[in-house]
Amino acid sequence: MDHLLSWIIWLPVIGMGVIAFIPRDRSVLIKQIAAIVSGVQLILAIYLWYVFDASNGNLQFMERVEWIPSFNITYILGVDGLSLPMVFLMALIGFIGIFVSWNVTNAVKGYFSLFLLLNTGVMGVFLALDFFLFYIFWEVMLLPMYFLIGMWGGPQREYAAIKFFIYTLAGSVLMLIAVLALYFTCGNTFDMLLLMERAPIALNGMLWWGMSAIKVIWVLLFIGFAIKVPVFPFHTWLPLAHVEAPTAISVILAGVLLKLGVYGMLRINYTMLPDGVFWFAGALAVLGLINVIWGAMCALAQKDLKKLVAYSSVNHMGYTLLGMAAVIAAAEMNGANLISAQAGLGGAVFQMFNHGTISAMLFILVGVIYDRAHHRDIEGFGGLASQMPIYTAFVAVAFFAGLGLPGFSGFVSEAMIFIGAFPVFKTVVIISTLGILLNAAYFLWAFQRMFFGPANEKYNELPEINSREVLTLVPLAVITLVLGVYPRPFLDLVAATLNVLIDSVVSFGGLAAGM
Repeated sequence: MDHLLSWIIWLPVIGMGVIAFIPRDRSVLIKQIAAIVSGVQLILAIYLWYVFDASNGNLQFMERVEWIPSFNITYILGVDGLSLPMVFLMALIGFIGIFVSWNVTNAVKGYFSLFLLLNTGVMGVFLALDFFLFYIFWEVMLLPMYFLIGMWGGPQREYAAIKFFIYTLAGSVLMLIAVLALYFTCGNTFDMLLLMERAPIALNGMLWWGMSAIKVIWVLLFIGFAIKVPVFPFHTWLPLAHVEAPTAISVILAGVLLKLGVYGMLRINYTMLPDGVFWFAGALAVLGLINVIWGAMCALAQKDLKKLVAYSSVNHMGYTLLGMAAVIAAAEMNGANLISAQAGLGGAVFQMFNHGTISAMLFILVGVIYDRAHHRDIEGFGGLASQMPIYTAFVAVAFFAGLGLPGFSGFVSEAMIFIGAFPVFKTVVIISTLGILLNAAYFLWAFQRMFFGPANEKYNELPEINSREVLTLVPLAVITLVLGVYPRPFLDLVAATLNVLIDSVVSFGGLAAGM
């Protein structure tokens, strides 16, 4: 199919155009149009996975159109093993999110239009290969998220939306400075493929204010992406945004938007500034460790179920940082520890995908109980296992997947990260394994308080999870279980691309002394 990537990106905008002509009182038709558009996008993403050549680690299905020639700005799209899993994840969770949002009754037309616009922004980030285009898509995500939280969120929705907006915009400003720095020092181009070739050489030995230009640009980009992950101490916007956001927006936020930060680091920092990766690897590992322990301890202290799940995201994204750091530190040994490098980076990318499916399940399940009980106080329930056995079973699957139990996909990715990190960050890995214990503590303690013990008489007539809600959960649960038992399809998909990424970083290792 010609222009397959453009169709995936812009199909939701076409859906917005259709919805614009539908009367606002036709809410069911608006939802149906959004579902059809998201369903077609998911089919295209599945087709893209099917026709993608996993043995080729380079970018595929490239599209290139001159956009603003006077500034060398080009509409460039491409997909590889790093971006394809994220494209599929966004398409799947976007489709599921439409049905999670089916109960929305307030300003339906505006809600689903913004939801589709958010979809386009995320897809554009994963597929854009021109830095100017990448930045535009990055900013496009900000607007719909601000209104989706601020207009359809909880009691503190305005404060949560403003805090999200300010944090993200601050990161965007730092990223813009880095983009301009790369543009003017690398031949006046925003083409990421050219920047990957030119930046390591053009910036080698360059000093700004007595500091290495590579270090300065690396830190600017890192903070911009770290806010989105979020990395400690830039994480404080996340729990509030999750708690106040509508369920479907929490699903998108945890399932996909947090991955944008990690994706940006791998796509940009690691390929354009490989020397900076060597310099920052130790700090990245320590930050990952802090995320793991701090996120788990904060989750353990929560009484609000949604806030517990939000802090668990901080915890699980910490493992991703550890895997990324381990890969580059191992690669610094000039290929002597290639297996560790492959395991660390492969585990980090796998963790991105696994956390997307598991966290999406968790937030959907939080929304299910909130719709019935109208609160999320863990200690306010009790004995739900006898009242809602099907719901209990889904929560058990999601909780056990979240704590990394063998047989679930999360266990595989975390094990790969530890395998990759241990040879180079032994102390950090040993301490970070405490996160596994803390994961089990907060998930199992919450499960025990909510589902076992004496039943709360207030909820004797609490309705069981319905068929629509079950259908949103089944695909995510199946993926989590299948990849937990047989992860090879995913690992084969990303292996060639990650080997190219590792080779790219190692090939510029000799320039590190120039920093």
